[in-house]
Amino acid sequence: MDADPGAAGDKRRREALSGRIGFCQAAGVRFDACTLNLYDRHLLREWLGILGLVLGATVGLLFVQVLYDDFRMLTDLGARGSDLWGYFFVTIPGFLAVVLPLALLISLLFALGKLHRANEFTALRAAGVSLWRITAPVWIVGVLACGLSWYLNARVVPWSVQESRELRDTLQFRQQAQKLSADRIGAVYSVAFDNRPEGRMWFFNRYSKYARRGYGVTVSELGAGRREQRRILAAEAWFEPGRGWVFRDGRELIFSEATGEMLSPRPFTELVRADYAEDPGLMLLIDRKPGDLSIYELRRLLDYYESDRVAKAVPYAVRFHGLIADTLGPLIVIALAVPFAVSGVRVNPAVGVSKSIGLFFLYYLLMNLAGSLAVKQVVDAQLAAWLPNLGMAALAAWLIARLR
Repeated sequence: MDADPGAAGDKRRREALSGRIGFCQAAGVRFDACTLNLYDRHLLREWLGILGLVLGATVGLLFVQVLYDDFRMLTDLGARGSDLWGYFFVTIPGFLAVVLPLALLISLLFALGKLHRANEFTALRAAGVSLWRITAPVWIVGVLACGLSWYLNARVVPWSVQESRELRDTLQFRQQAQKLSADRIGAVYSVAFDNRPEGRMWFFNRYSKYARRGYGVTVSELGAGRREQRRILAAEAWFEPGRGWVFRDGRELIFSEATGEMLSPRPFTELVRADYAEDPGLMLLIDRKPGDLSIYELRRLLDYYESDRVAKAVPYAVRFHGLIADTLGPLIVIALAVPFAVSGVRVNPAVGVSKSIGLFFLYYLLMNLAGSLAVKQVVDAQLAAWLPNLGMAALAAWLIARLR
């Protein structure tokens, strides 16, 4: 029977590694300073090659998912070939921050498991090299990956989210312009906004994102005890930077502070309120799903609500702090992968993929549990955002402690 080619390859690698160890010891040079430089390059070559393949595969799957989810919607909006490619170009980068930890975990389990099956870890540790030094290149890449994750969440993802939304809106405006009047293109209906710091409540029957005007506008000024003192009713209104809000074709109602009775109305053709500085963009963010907003938009909403403990602000706060917490994801992934790979049995590399799926299932279970606790105000929103990472970090610390 022919010899197993995989076993022969493992034997050659062990002999080559033993030869390098012997050469360094015979030359009177410390093992750490001589052999591990070669080993570092060997480890990085094995790992980064697999990481590139996994990243390419996951980005390809995401591309298929975007095609499946949005292709019909885009074609129904009359998107041309250039519109489709432009949309995919700006949408895919928004997923990179999510894909990176998964790709790191799968590739690292695969690469380290391969070295473990070849007994390279055993040879190095028998030569007196610590586990930390063996995996030093991995941790260095992990720190760099944390910086990359922060850059993605702070720059690339917000750009991707906002650009893809603007492209969808542009296509929608272009389609609606063929059959609707300008005031109904890109219309959002029943927009309400409560500006508590300034004591004003706004309501639009509809707001056109295309015309950037609101229609059927009501603004109530509230005094002590949130009693209405003034009300502006207008057919339409819009915001002009440097000038304030402009109201057209309406009337202004004044209420008595003592009795609350309405005094004589004051009709107007045009009314300019320079002291009104509400941003229409912020008004339209209210009630959007947290996952559809960039980190900057989430920050604006939290500044508006002023406190993470406000019930409507909690999902946005969990999402905002979660994006910050995800920056440490690569290091936590590495801390989980190293003990799994080093202490694992010598089995097929596909086992690493199954471990990855199990770990990410546990992570999302913790994330959903923490989000539910935050919504019920059992825990603070910031703590809820960090709980999944803290739980996985605790698991990683326990697994590493078992190796010692």
